[in-house]
Amino acid sequence: MIKVSETAKKKVVELMTEDGFNYTTDFIRVGVKSGGCSGLSYDLKFDKEQQDDDKVFEDNGVKIIVDKKSFLYLIGTTLEYSGGLNGTGFVFNNPNANRTCGCGESFSL
Repeated sequence: MIKVSETAKKKVVELMTEDGFNYTTDFIRVGVKSGGCSGLSYDLKFDKEQQDDDKVFEDNGVKIIVDKKSFLYLIGTTLEYSGGLNGTGFVFNNPNANRTCGCGESFSL
């Protein structure tokens, strides 16, 4: 399961609407790919279609899809949004990550 904080939900709704997506029917696709300074990096985009091997979750009114491979790295993760002095953007609070880089965009297990 992937959770979505209230601040992340507000930003997701805003951005999806701006990009022509409907947060009640469309998805946030969250994934993990090789790269970044810590070895693995997060990938987040909006999507209208679900693939056969996707896992689907809904939290806080937001629909999330994750491919089967990425799911193993993301179990228990909370998607948050930071608008503070250290920069703005989505933040992944991943309990599985042993190490993250300074910018928080990559991690290792």
